[in-house]
Amino acid sequence: MPSFTVILPKTTHDQRARPGENMTTVSLNLLRPGERGKITHIAGGQVNVRRRLLEMGLFKGALVEFIRVAPMGDPIEIRIGEARLSLRRSEAQAITVQKEAS
Repeated sequence: MPSFTVILPKTTHDQRARPGENMTTVSLNLLRPGERGKITHIAGGQVNVRRRLLEMGLFKGALVEFIRVAPMGDPIEIRIGEARLSLRRSEAQAITVQKEAS
């Protein structure tokens, strides 16, 4: 009989939901216009792309708002602080955010 192992993600104290709090974590490119979230992780990739994202203010803990999608679906526009940035969907896919409760 085949055996298998289920590996569940490790939950830390910071990741646990508080009572009444919805903790949905998604890729930045999956947000809809008007939705906001806090960056929880930026996946590794090309060093120069990651450095550029950090220089633009995209770092763990930063609050972002999804503004809109270009007519052909790429790039997307986000707001971080008072700045508006355009990102390729592939770059946004590497950024994980915790959605704000609606």
